[in-house]
Amino acid sequence: MTQPAWTLDAALGASLPRFARACIAEALGAATPAERPRLPGVERIGATFVSLHRGEALHGCIGSLTAWRPLLDDVKRNALAAAFEDPRAPSLDAAGLRALEVEVSVLSPPTPVDFDTQADLLSTLRPGVDGLILEWGGHRGTFLPQVWEQLPEPEDFLNHLKRKAGLRVDFWAPDVKIDRYTVQAFVDPPPGAP
Repeated sequence: MTQPAWTLDAALGASLPRFARACIAEALGAATPAERPRLPGVERIGATFVSLHRGEALHGCIGSLTAWRPLLDDVKRNALAAAFEDPRAPSLDAAGLRALEVEVSVLSPPTPVDFDTQADLLSTLRPGVDGLILEWGGHRGTFLPQVWEQLPEPEDFLNHLKRKAGLRVDFWAPDVKIDRYTVQAFVDPPPGAP
């Protein structure tokens, strides 16, 4: 995946999924509270998504599209929401947490995509790089850039994003709004994973 123009320090980035895991463990009654990393940049305002995976299966994924609170606060809130509030996620216990891969994606600020037609939009998409936010009327949906791994064709990616936003696959309107963003993704594998 292409690195965005903005970057987090590698040590801070690597600490984020470990912190997310510790926050979930604390909520599950772990003996030790989650310790906040003390690294440069930790108090910057940031938007994150926390994704929990059990093997190839998604357990939960919740995030923020706009940066409005300190990075660690955003990670903590989204980690707890991904673990306990995502309707796709079954109940989680300590054993379940140990089996999960925790991924934190730090989002760049979204920027509008200029296009005239759907074909024009499709030609501007950068598979594997762009996260997209689709908005129209009261409908809204987003896909992180990681979703390109399952949907590598721009038309499939856009059609599934329309469906996620509650629209028909064949829907199109001239006032559809599309923003794009990039991410830096950091992963904490399940304990004992190679």
